[in-house]
Amino acid sequence: MLKKLVVFCLVVNITSNIHYVSSTSKENASKAVKLPPCRACKVFVESFKKGIEKTKKGKFEGGDTAWEEEKLGSYATSEIRLVEIQEHVCSDVPEGKDQCYALHEHFDAEIEDWWFNLQTDEPDLYSYFCIKTIKYCCPDLHFGANCTPCLGFPDNVCSNNGKCKGAGTRKGNGQCSCDAGYTGEACNVCSEGYYESYKDSSKVLCSKCHVACDGPCTKAGNSGCEKCKQGWLMSEEKGCLDINECADSQSPCKNNQFCVNNDGSYKCLDCDRACAACTGDGPDMCTQCAPGFVLVNNMCTDAEQESRKQHVFLTRYLTYLGLCIATCIIFNKNTVVAAIVGIAVAIYISVSEYVLNTPPTPKTDDLAEQLLRAQ
Repeated sequence: MLKKLVVFCLVVNITSNIHYVSSTSKENASKAVKLPPCRACKVFVESFKKGIEKTKKGKFEGGDTAWEEEKLGSYATSEIRLVEIQEHVCSDVPEGKDQCYALHEHFDAEIEDWWFNLQTDEPDLYSYFCIKTIKYCCPDLHFGANCTPCLGFPDNVCSNNGKCKGAGTRKGNGQCSCDAGYTGEACNVCSEGYYESYKDSSKVLCSKCHVACDGPCTKAGNSGCEKCKQGWLMSEEKGCLDINECADSQSPCKNNQFCVNNDGSYKCLDCDRACAACTGDGPDMCTQCAPGFVLVNNMCTDAEQESRKQHVFLTRYLTYLGLCIATCIIFNKNTVVAAIVGIAVAIYISVSEYVLNTPPTPKTDDLAEQLLRAQ
């Protein structure tokens, strides 16, 4: 017992160590992630701003705050508050923590200069530090080393149908990366498979062509197609019309499948197991019964089950006939008794037939399930 306990403790300890090593490895990998320069600067500024927010309601820890502020200056812009912020800056960063600490260490003098001298004139730390001072970022909708405005700046960048590559950073070429459906240098042309649904002097709106169109179209719907996809037929009056492959005399499906038409195509679904061939789902849609099944009342039924049913039917009625004959023979001298027994036999036969032909009442759960299926 003691040996088992020792082994168990060793297993738990090893598992814990593996988990700890794995967690530590992930944490170290996350710390060492190399972010793009502008993103790294944003991460540092966001962490510094969180420190500003956390110390927002702080004050000097002496007893006489009024005297301390008179002698030491306001806590809001004090060196003590700056130190408190710097002690925790970057500690809350999930990715690129090492890079954040490096920025903090390398540009500590610039941050102190802003804190003590420029907060009033430059209230936006991100703009002052990332854009103007270390020049890792650009203003929004500007790109590249010189922070060039994006095409269409300020209100119609990429015709409002795409994004400017490198926007907000010192990277990128400023070219437009168009949204789906748009192309061109300024994203003001509809790409193939789309048509102009609206256009004015400054904006173009492109909408997707109908699913029937193979290539370009001129307007909405299947009538706007210039060419139809496979599975559609061009009509001069109505445009592309769906071809009903299932209407052909020769079905495209296998013998044990039935065809279901859909837009531009069709599906082959398996017949019921009772069918060797069919026109739809269910044993009542068979055109030919599968081996082991016979056609009864226009429905393919299990042959063995049907044979058993006929045997039971014949046996039952022969039993009823035997009861009637036996009653007549036994009571042929007493018509009253014979009549009473005959009535009893008739009642027995009627009740038996009713019970045999009445389906069982479903349980509560089964009834609820049937109601749900009916809905």
